[in-house]
Amino acid sequence: MSATISRVCFELTISPELVDEYVSRHTPVRADMLAEIAAAGRRNYSLFLGDGGRLVGYYETLDDAAAQAYLDASPIAAAWEAEMARFFVGLEGRPDQSATVLTEVFHLADQLADAGRDRP
Repeated sequence: MSATISRVCFELTISPELVDEYVSRHTPVRADMLAEIAAAGRRNYSLFLGDGGRLVGYYETLDDAAAQAYLDASPIAAAWEAEMARFFVGLEGRPDQSATVLTEVFHLADQLADAGRDRP
């Protein structure tokens, strides 16, 4: 039996005047933080930047609560999030804990699999 992968998408807003600096801080992200994200169990992690500082993130994980708990307890992640907090608009607390999680309404593979089950 295979484990179910959770897909998580979230949104934050970067202060428009800090967008260039935010991007430079992620080009590349520090190696120790990259290792912590991977150790937490997050995979296929991406950030996308839109107009006006809109930031959308996506990752996959087998257990999002466990991944979050791992990062919550990580001094490396806490230091990184403390450094990143100043970039965001309207945020209280750590960005990784305060982002708005978006609800998935469509996933191609799931619907294709479901459509196959409906066929005789």
